[in-house]
Amino acid sequence: MTRILLGLVVGGVLGAGGMALARRHDEEKAAKVLSARDIREKLDGNAARATVVEVTLNPGQSGTSHRHPGPVFGYVLEGEYELGIDDQPTKVLKTGETFYEPTNCLHRVSKNPAATGKTRVLAVLVHPRDAKTIAVPEQKNE
Repeated sequence: MTRILLGLVVGGVLGAGGMALARRHDEEKAAKVLSARDIREKLDGNAARATVVEVTLNPGQSGTSHRHPGPVFGYVLEGEYELGIDDQPTKVLKTGETFYEPTNCLHRVSKNPAATGKTRVLAVLVHPRDAKTIAVPEQKNE
């Protein structure tokens, strides 16, 4: 059921096309925006947009800690993906597995844990239309 729902959402967004956001997901520029489209549904009463992103990580590569201004639904297209959000235990997802990130949670671990082979993740982010960025880097405490 999850795969069907994710497929319908991704298919609808990709098929419709739309504007692409230039902002990258993390410092390594591992993310590529595939599509962005204004949607009818509201997010906390505000006009919303759905953005589809493909994240590619090389062996051992990690993203920086960040937060998203709306929920994220992800699908591992290839390889293994190590995911850690908020204070939940880190887990390793394999090809074909899905994940969900609640709005503004801390995405503290985003990594390809493998010694060989790349990781590819497809993510659908729902966020306010006026969001300046879809990934807000976490400020480091000094």
